[in-house]
Amino acid sequence: MKTRVGVIFGGRSGEHEISIRSAKTVIEQIDHEKYDVVPIAITAEGMWLSPVESLALMNETTQALLSELYGTANTGELVADQRKLLAVAPSLLSSDIIDVAFPVLHGTFGEDGTIQGLFEMADLPYVGCGVLASSTGMDKAFMKILFRDAGLPICNYVWFLRDEWERNREATLTQVADKLGFPCFVKPANLGSSVGVSKATDRGTLALAIELAAEYDRKIIVEEGLEMREIECAVMGNDSPEASLPGEYLIRDSSKAFLDYTEKYSGTGNNEFVVPAPVSDELANKIRQMAVTAFKSIDGSGLARVDFFLRNDNGALLVNEINTMPGLTDASGFPKMWAGTGKPFPQVIDELIQLAIERHNDKKKNKTSK
Repeated sequence: MKTRVGVIFGGRSGEHEISIRSAKTVIEQIDHEKYDVVPIAITAEGMWLSPVESLALMNETTQALLSELYGTANTGELVADQRKLLAVAPSLLSSDIIDVAFPVLHGTFGEDGTIQGLFEMADLPYVGCGVLASSTGMDKAFMKILFRDAGLPICNYVWFLRDEWERNREATLTQVADKLGFPCFVKPANLGSSVGVSKATDRGTLALAIELAAEYDRKIIVEEGLEMREIECAVMGNDSPEASLPGEYLIRDSSKAFLDYTEKYSGTGNNEFVVPAPVSDELANKIRQMAVTAFKSIDGSGLARVDFFLRNDNGALLVNEINTMPGLTDASGFPKMWAGTGKPFPQVIDELIQLAIERHNDKKKNKTSK
């Protein structure tokens, strides 16, 4: 009997569209001989959709694939199991509907521990980090505290709340200028895919950057601007995680301020993701070791992508951040790094599902009563 995997995507996040693209890749690449897929979308307003409605958000290729696997009616609707068609939010997270949840949700209300808590309450195995790791890994300011506690080197940064900015803008600008100087990078503390991220070169552009970041989160983080390379490393596992070969985006147009959302996902051809990253074997091993340490520092499980800065001036390697549900699109680094390490994406998906079941079974060993 096949394992039923609920691929949950969309969500109330600035990364809504990237989540749909990630889900498309997972649905198309999963081993359909081993798994049945139940697509479950969450709208940008937070409404849970039935599998039929969810499938309609996919492109024609993905719809055709699932229609071929499960059969279609004249209306083009998925007619697999009627229980799936009638499902609504609470009953979707039921062992009668799915065996494992695969929340391909990036950013707020998906990667921040909220939906993970829902899975825990439903006693349902799910792919990825747990509540604590997801929430701490989502908050860029808090994750840096855990990195520092684990002995990992990080860049200089400051953070503040949107309310502080709105109440005293000049004081906030002065704080950043005095502590970090220019250039610097301004980010929403709880978002990814470079959404809401800007480079500031003076107080004027800093104010504009903070305004943009504040549209996406109540907490804003500002990091020092460094002349550096950005290198990534993928991690998978539970108690004994393993790291992939590192990868790096090589940007052809050096005039770009940084690798922003458009550059990552629009297919402009201005960048190429290379695996392995062009670094020495010694440095590659150091990156992999530090990636595992970062993963363990937040009590990670399942998967994550760890991002590094490699300084141009002194060669220092810094841990920048961790993403507990990294992009899984055909343009994303996570599947490319594992492919370069010898694991094709269908194998990666299979291992992630098995890791979810393994962790769920391990938690069942815990007593919940005397």
